[in-house]
Amino acid sequence: MPKQEELTSSINKLFSKLPTFMLSVARLEQLPSSDKNEIAFAGRSNVGKSSLINALFNTKNLAKTSSTPGRTQQLNYFNFLNQIYLVDLPGYGYAKAPQTEVKRWQNILLSYLKGRVNLRRVFVLVDSRIGLKSNDDEILKQLDDAAVSYQIILTKIDKISTSALLDLEKNIEKKLEKHPAAHTKILKTSAEKKVGLESVQEEIASFLEEFS
Repeated sequence: MPKQEELTSSINKLFSKLPTFMLSVARLEQLPSSDKNEIAFAGRSNVGKSSLINALFNTKNLAKTSSTPGRTQQLNYFNFLNQIYLVDLPGYGYAKAPQTEVKRWQNILLSYLKGRVNLRRVFVLVDSRIGLKSNDDEILKQLDDAAVSYQIILTKIDKISTSALLDLEKNIEKKLEKHPAAHTKILKTSAEKKVGLESVQEEIASFLEEFS
């Protein structure tokens, strides 16, 4: 079997195993022990974090999805193969919730991103129809300052043209040159159309014992 086919087969086998939901964290003192590496999914409200997590494992019931911006208001932890934690983070930016609540959970989000010692990668999801906005830039700067590795994932790429996607990718690549903690490879996905999922799965697998 060719090497790429072997890799694809291994990835498919890995991601046929569903993570188990652990807990929702509303306060930093509720965070689990830092005995495992963590990969977090961040992005503006309604960017598609939960939808992407579900698509990676070919299910609709792992992470809760909603069309209402700001539905995820806590850090939702999932244990994957008892080797790594996947964390679905609250969205930042606009949310249909009281401003006091929005400020509270976004303060928790920023504290988590800056202070979690076992956080190995943050996937920063960006809606391909919108591109990077000021609140994305703020998060990227926070991650740079904390020296936390992060990688851009463009979502909903089925909603824009190929040429528009190419222009967006080039624009973001140029911006990332000024961000020392940024991973240079931009991932492009559509959870709805199941496009680009394997590239994200491979990045996650690189942190697992059998792929390290």
